Amino acid sequence: MATIQWDHSVHYVNDLDLAIQTFAENGLRAFRGGSHKQWGTHNALSYFGLTYHEFLSIENRELAEQTEHNNHVVQDAVKTLPEHEVLSRVALRTDDIEAVAASLKTQGLDVAPIIDGKRLNQQGQLIEWRMLTIGGHFNGLRYPFVIQWKGTDAERLQALEETSVIQPHPVGDVSLEQAVFTVSAPHSVAEHWQQVFGFPVIKRDEIGVILSVADKTFLFQQGH
Repeated sequence: MATIQWDHSVHYVNDLDLAIQTFAENGLRAFRGGSHKQWGTHNALSYFGLTYHEFLSIENRELAEQTEHNNHVVQDAVKTLPEHEVLSRVALRTDDIEAVAASLKTQGLDVAPIIDGKRLNQQGQLIEWRMLTIGGHFNGLRYPFVIQWKGTDAERLQALEETSVIQPHPVGDVSLEQAVFTVSAPHSVAEHWQQVFGFPVIKRDEIGVILSVADKTFLFQQGH
C-alpha cells in the first residue's frame, strides 16, 4: 500500500530574493533551489526536515506558457503571476506514484499523466522526481499534486543534511506541523479529501475538521 505524506507547499512569488530576505528577517533560512529548465520556472526553498516551503517564480515566461497543459502547477503560475502572489497548493509525497494515480483515477478525478521533473541545485547536483497533478478543485480548493522522489526518505534526509541543505534556522528549532485551509465548506471538503487520499479524521467539531497526514495534520476551517 502506498504511503502518502505532506511533502511541501507551493507559494507563487515574483521575486525569489525578496522572499528569501523576508524569511531571513523572521529568523528563517531560505535559499535558491534552482531552475526547472524544461518548464521556465525557478524556486527558493526553506526546509523543516523533509517537509519544506517552496517559493516558485517564473524565470522564462515564454517557456512557461508552452509547458504541457497537464502540469497544473506551472500553468497556474502563468495565470496567477505577476498580479497575485499567493499560496497555491500542497504537494503530497508517496513511495508508489503509480498506485496513487490508479486510486485517484478510480474516483473519477482529472489525473494528469505522470511526468519526470529535474533541476540542478546550487551545488550543481541533479535533483530528480516524478509527479502528477490533479485538475480542477473541490468547493474552490485546488487539489494537491503528488510527487515521488528518487531514493528513500532516509537516503534523501541523510544527503540533504550532509550537504547542509537542511540545517537549523537562526530563530531556533522550527518544524512544520499543520497546513490550514480556510474554505467555505470545511466539513464537506475534509470529507472529500478523507475519501480521496485516505486521511483519517482526528477531530471534527463546529469549527472545522483535522485530518491526519502521517506525522502532520491538515486543518479545514470556516472562512472565505
